[in-house]
Amino acid sequence: MYEKKIPKDFSCGMSITFEIIGGKWKPCLIDSINRGVRRPSELAKKHPLASKRVLNLQLKELEAYGVVRKIVYPVLPPKVEYFLTEVGESLLPLVTMMENWGSDFMDDFYKSQENMHTDPIVKEQF
Repeated sequence: MYEKKIPKDFSCGMSITFEIIGGKWKPCLIDSINRGVRRPSELAKKHPLASKRVLNLQLKELEAYGVVRKIVYPVLPPKVEYFLTEVGESLLPLVTMMENWGSDFMDDFYKSQENMHTDPIVKEQF
């Protein structure tokens, strides 16, 4: 297994928060699961720009930190669903604040991106 050369510093709450929900798709996954999107295939459809591999890795990390709970139903074909735990539900105000701040700042963000880059920006609808 890969070991980082410089160990992570978890001496402040911000670093712990980023360790748990930091990642391109983790806040989106938490929000989607809260809104009732529970199956891996549904999450992949909801976030088409994310690879299934990355979504699975981030879901495993969220499960390891106790943010989501994975239920595998004993049926064929296998059925898997994700649910928020109490820890996951405690993150909802933070995820909601992130969504609201991003929505409020969206127009300014796109303007600044147009000034910085000539490449087109993909606007994903949520």
